[in-house]
Amino acid sequence: MSLFRKLRQVATATAIGAALVAAAPVGAETTLRVVMHSDLKIVDPIWTTAYMSRNYGYMVYDTLFGMNTKGEIKPQMVGSYDVSADNLTWTFKLRDGLKFHDGAPVTSADVVASLKRWGSKDALGQKLMSFVGEMKAVDANTFQFLMKSPTGLVIQALGKPSSNVPVIMPERLAPTPAGDQISEYVGSGPFVFEKDQWKPGEVAVFTKFKDYVPRSEPGDGMAGGKVVKVDRVEWRVIRDTQTQVNALIKGEIDVIEIPSHDLLPLLEKDSNVKLIDLNPFGNQYTFRPNTLHPPFDNPKMRQALLYAFNQEDFLKAVVGSEKYYKLCKAMFICGTPLASDAGFGDKLESNFKKARELVKEAGYDGTPIILMHSTDLAVLTNLAPVAKSLMEKIGLNVDMQSMDWQTLVARRAKRDKPGEGGWNAFITSWASADQVNPVGQPFFNAACDKALFGWPCDEEIQKLRDQFAVEPDPAKQKALVEAMQRRQAEYVTHIHLGQWYAPTAMRANVSGAPVSPVSAFWGYEKK
Repeated sequence: MSLFRKLRQVATATAIGAALVAAAPVGAETTLRVVMHSDLKIVDPIWTTAYMSRNYGYMVYDTLFGMNTKGEIKPQMVGSYDVSADNLTWTFKLRDGLKFHDGAPVTSADVVASLKRWGSKDALGQKLMSFVGEMKAVDANTFQFLMKSPTGLVIQALGKPSSNVPVIMPERLAPTPAGDQISEYVGSGPFVFEKDQWKPGEVAVFTKFKDYVPRSEPGDGMAGGKVVKVDRVEWRVIRDTQTQVNALIKGEIDVIEIPSHDLLPLLEKDSNVKLIDLNPFGNQYTFRPNTLHPPFDNPKMRQALLYAFNQEDFLKAVVGSEKYYKLCKAMFICGTPLASDAGFGDKLESNFKKARELVKEAGYDGTPIILMHSTDLAVLTNLAPVAKSLMEKIGLNVDMQSMDWQTLVARRAKRDKPGEGGWNAFITSWASADQVNPVGQPFFNAACDKALFGWPCDEEIQKLRDQFAVEPDPAKQKALVEAMQRRQAEYVTHIHLGQWYAPTAMRANVSGAPVSPVSAFWGYEKK
């Protein structure tokens, strides 16, 4: 290790220690100090799919349904519901005791307004709303879906575990267009966001909502009783991964959400630290091209990347150990009922000859390709350089622009031309829970302007997604998935770069963390 890095770590550790002492609240019984995978800068879980904003959403807001560790969707804010014999009328009743942080009761009007906002943005929400004729508040605690046609998506969509999550916010905030960020941070979830103590780049603070009434059944993933057992949770920003580990070993912090893979052996040796896999389904890396602008407005250029890339180079660059990654050509996650390599048998093998042929057919003229490179997330930092190298091997002119993750998250929403503040491509990661079917997978949505950043536009993919949404037969669903993957290999909305896994690191005196694809902090105990 260089002297410069040693000095930097000492200075950083000293500053962090001082900040932790300064931030300690007077009279707090229990404070859980956590280093998350990124800084919190966007506090609207509908405006963005970024997981920091999703995690924030679960702290501050509540959901109508939640997914347990078996993958089952269970009522959360909903107390009971029933469905008419023709499956066209769904009636939901809210459970008792639901209250916003400002003391106002949660009503059906809040629910309807919140679902309208979510349904205008989220891929699964958009598909659900295409079946809904009307959502209405029957009374303060009862709301209904009046369907245009039956679908099996209702409960699956309302219990969606990851981005975008259909969180319930006050009716006065929900009419904010999904393309604009909300200006108040009032939810009804188990934690209150302490806005006055929020210092982007340093700390985000949450305190226990004393009026939150958890469900009576035991907590199970995102379902069951969300029982908060600490008084305060601090999300601390420590950018250097070695400094994170040192702080955990010294007891200056309690949890590292995603420790750097190359430092796991160091943590494994410390008896005061334990590693727990809270997300056994893992994650999937994804390359997202922007289809609005040259050169990736041409499908042949996107196809060229399918042939140029290989998953192993990306996974080794970040994860390293085969213990924590899996090569998988299935778009909808290996080990699930919909796993298939249809359409990808000859792809993702770094066939540079085939890739160069496609680049030539596309008439690529050397236009610079702006590849956004996230530098502050250990699980993403090494991915863009691998992509740049592979792209350059097939003759592409890559302008890799480095930035922190939250800057990338804001920039990827821009439709501007790449040379005028826009972009051509970036790489991200999705929890496998977001990727297990073509209706819920956010990047598979090819609904043009209604699709996520990158804005793919393909009628055939959309028709197949529509068919999947109403098809109850598992065998026919599998056939539709295979047809979609073959079409995806032609159109290319995104490129999946393999599955990876990571444990959470925590002090030995910390327990009770929910097993879930989402980092949630109810259930945690610190002794």
